[in-house]
Amino acid sequence: MKTHQKEDYLIKKVKPFNPKIVTNVNDLITALKDCGFQGRNLGLALDILEKMVSDKNCLTVLTLSGAMVPAGMGELISVLMEYKLIDVLISTGANIIHDLVDAASNIGHYLGSPNVNDDELFKHRINRIYDIFLPEENYDKADLKLLEIIQSSFKMKNIQIKPSEFLKKIGSKLSGNSILSMAAKNNLPIFIPAFSDSELALKLIKYDLYEGYDFQFDILGDVKKFGEIVKNYEEYGTIIIGGGVPRNWAQQIFPMLDQFDRIEKMGYTYSVRIHTAMEYDGGLSGSTFSEAKSWGKYSLESKHVSVWCDATIALPILITGLLQRLKII
Repeated sequence: MKTHQKEDYLIKKVKPFNPKIVTNVNDLITALKDCGFQGRNLGLALDILEKMVSDKNCLTVLTLSGAMVPAGMGELISVLMEYKLIDVLISTGANIIHDLVDAASNIGHYLGSPNVNDDELFKHRINRIYDIFLPEENYDKADLKLLEIIQSSFKMKNIQIKPSEFLKKIGSKLSGNSILSMAAKNNLPIFIPAFSDSELALKLIKYDLYEGYDFQFDILGDVKKFGEIVKNYEEYGTIIIGGGVPRNWAQQIFPMLDQFDRIEKMGYTYSVRIHTAMEYDGGLSGSTFSEAKSWGKYSLESKHVSVWCDATIALPILITGLLQRLKII
């Protein structure tokens, strides 16, 4: 191991944050890069993100876990699609069904409070997501909309299809700026690895039981489809919100390709991650980029940073700064 001299550690001084010189969000994040802790990581994240989306040979994959859509982050995801700053979305099913709720109800979520009588909420059929309320009747509106789209999109009730292709059909029948509709307009695939783990799947089971549908989803076909997409690019990047199944589903593609295709370049080249999980309990959502390198999920030369922060704080700040830096807004 190389021995460092004292001066090797003392290269650049902290530059105290001066709010007087900040005129926009890009200025804010750029200034934080010369400070410490998660502010500095946010500044580094913007630099990496800029390189990622500016590289035309780079596949940019957004992985989305947590209740981001109920919390008001859905429009942000749609904007990333609109300006072609992401190429693939890998999400929980929950975020997608909540997107459909918003599309069917003209925003179906309400500001609430965590300090409330949940027994009373249940009696009123109001679902709580921390400080967000979702009345059950708005789920019902999404239910009716989804069934209407399925009835108009499929001639037969025996439906064999990849989940990503099913979602594209749903999105193509929606108007507005929902995630589903924007993805369909831009031919951007949405993958839901844990497809059965959401209200979306429960609706489909209902149609199976009461409407005579027989859904056969080719979940392995979506893994292969994602692999084919990856092979069309020379560089790869991830924007990871939280962790969970979407994160690892995106990352496992390189160990899979290594087994079957022996691709020339292994692992993601860039990554920005916003999360609050810790590594010491061995949980995958807390695993480090370094650990992922041992599996070939990230290249040995990859540029990456983790920002430990609530994603409803860091993500809108980061994306607004990116849009300003790219002079999109």
